[in-house]
Amino acid sequence: MPTPPGSRPAPTAATPDDAWPAPAKLNLLLRVVGRRPDGYHRLQTVFQFIDRCDRLRFEVRADGRVRRTGGPDGVPEDEDLTVRAARLLQAAGGTRHGADIHLEKRLPAGGGLGGGSSDAATALVALNRLWGLALPIERLAQLGLSLGADVPVFVRGRAAWAEGVGEELTPLELPCPWYLVVVPRVHVSTREVFAAPELTRNSPPITITDFLSGVRTNDCEPVVRARYPAVAQALDWLGGRGEAHLTGTGGCVFAAYPDRARAEAVRAALPDGWDGFVARGRNRSPLLDAVAAG
Repeated sequence: MPTPPGSRPAPTAATPDDAWPAPAKLNLLLRVVGRRPDGYHRLQTVFQFIDRCDRLRFEVRADGRVRRTGGPDGVPEDEDLTVRAARLLQAAGGTRHGADIHLEKRLPAGGGLGGGSSDAATALVALNRLWGLALPIERLAQLGLSLGADVPVFVRGRAAWAEGVGEELTPLELPCPWYLVVVPRVHVSTREVFAAPELTRNSPPITITDFLSGVRTNDCEPVVRARYPAVAQALDWLGGRGEAHLTGTGGCVFAAYPDRARAEAVRAALPDGWDGFVARGRNRSPLLDAVAAG
């Protein structure tokens, strides 16, 4: 039966087996073009999703409590972006419902893949559905921005050209190659990279046409190369087997290949002790597919 106008749909029951994807992203470009009066950097970047995902499970509670029943070690529950997103949505939606949240991490922390931001976005989108709040996507993106500049692109779920601090989004339709992502065993601090005195902060702005014509620079790469030798080594190794790039502030590096077989062949050649995975580029987030399927 359709929901009467002006009313909320009833909260949806969820079982612990219902998993919601939180996909990784790659930054195909990252330019720092200035600084705002509040100290935040003005960026130009391009986000594309890949089909490597964290997985979240939610069980609706009637008592209003939001708890993390499983998640990353070393991150206190109250600091977990997923829990913070759920509590923010709870307050914004005025609901008395809560949730138990189980987070299965597959994306490395400090890797530049946006795992924490993606987890937060999935919490917002999933619980908006499960709690029956029916908040519009624009409101969820606004809530997400208060948690991190990358959260809105995950909420909206479309590959995009981004400006501002990363929240001014223009959807793009891009080729969807197979990517090999190499994962150095380091945690790169975004705060440290953006605070580095040697970071270029005045790159000339470019256009979407420039990007589509082949501009792929990442202004953070020289900083990360100098401060994290393992990332520099990965960039050099992968650069001998493709066009290697740093994603975000690192430390993961990636190269695109026309087919899975080629990407897997390069992955198989990774030096002993190195980590990496192959994933397909996606212009539509797997999260949108989960919403549509629900």
